[in-house]
Amino acid sequence: MLVAFLVALFGFILLNIPIAFALLLTAVVLMLLSSGIEPAIMTQSLVRGIDNFPLMAIPFFMLAGEIMNEGGISRRIVEFARALVGHVTGGLGYVGVVASMIFAGVSGSAVADTSAIGSILLPIMDKEGYDKIKSTALISAAGTIGPIIPPSIPMILYGVVAGVSIVKLFLGGIIPGILIGIGLMIMWYFHAKKQGYKADRKASVREVLHSGKSAFWALILPIIILAGIITGIYTPTEAGVIAVVYAFLVGLFGYRELKLTRMPGVLSAAVKSTAIVLLLCGAATSAAYLITTAQIPTMLTNTLMSWSGGNPIIGMFLINILLLIVGAVMDLTPALLILAPILLPIVTGFGLDPIYFGVVLVVNLCIGLITPPVGTVLYVGCGLSKLSIGQMVKPILGFASVMVVVLFIITYIPELILFIPNAVGR
Repeated sequence: MLVAFLVALFGFILLNIPIAFALLLTAVVLMLLSSGIEPAIMTQSLVRGIDNFPLMAIPFFMLAGEIMNEGGISRRIVEFARALVGHVTGGLGYVGVVASMIFAGVSGSAVADTSAIGSILLPIMDKEGYDKIKSTALISAAGTIGPIIPPSIPMILYGVVAGVSIVKLFLGGIIPGILIGIGLMIMWYFHAKKQGYKADRKASVREVLHSGKSAFWALILPIIILAGIITGIYTPTEAGVIAVVYAFLVGLFGYRELKLTRMPGVLSAAVKSTAIVLLLCGAATSAAYLITTAQIPTMLTNTLMSWSGGNPIIGMFLINILLLIVGAVMDLTPALLILAPILLPIVTGFGLDPIYFGVVLVVNLCIGLITPPVGTVLYVGCGLSKLSIGQMVKPILGFASVMVVVLFIITYIPELILFIPNAVGR
């Protein structure tokens, strides 16, 4: 049955069938090979995968990201980051990473993060003589921090699938997201020194304060979201609603750059993105039911347990390698929805915390967003800078290697993930 599952899934993907329909067709194959499973059960699983209240956070955070792009909030974040670190050699690279980390505190989406920061910063970096290929690779890699620093759409999905606290998952992503940002900046430092990029004039204290004042309403939004979730004032889903209302009011009345005539386009983009994710959720839930019925998780558990000898250190190493391979050939959302219910029993069998594994899983699959051949964020970066995938492979793998180092650090030092959730105690 495991072989049938893998052949069906990857066979449909190789036929260029959209991943959601590939999952549904794979579920049909498993249903036909199993006995006693009615088609109605598959339909019920599909609906159950979508009909889940915490998933309501996803369209709201996606809409908030679209409104921020349209309302001038993203640009002010970039300008503030430039005032802070633009004077350092290669400063625009650091600006991109810092701005991505700030924007990650609102959007929860790697594509939104990369599109927002890259569309503003990449033309400026190109104009000022930065290596176009290396700059695009850095901004793309920094964009993957979007789903790691809270809020995070993939962590919402994992929380629903695993039945664990989304708040704790959010908190667990803070330190790993910061570590990835620091790692990317360290690698950029050596590149900038080698290239001898010129630096911006150092902003005066007055200029920093002015840019901070201009970006104030944008900068406090992540604080509002996270503080409210931590204190229990509102749930992650309600935080998404607050993010939308806040971004709309600031863009329309605060910065006065959001035009009502542009809102149909903003809403349309958010609806399309949401529809794709929710269809994937339903398809993956349906496939997951058939996968569980076919005892595939038990087969994999026994295999990994035998290979690792029950040792969690070896087990997590093997799981990470598996996820890195899968992430390179499958987008984050379907990979997470398929693998989380399969791998979670294995991880808990090792005696490891599901919150810890959720963050490791998301960080791992985020690396796949910039690795060819299926790196969604990589394609976004190439589209923004009009570069081919072939031109990007070598530099993007360099930045991806930094993320892999951070991945294994947090894998083998779980406290880097669990410290804040345990300290807050929610």
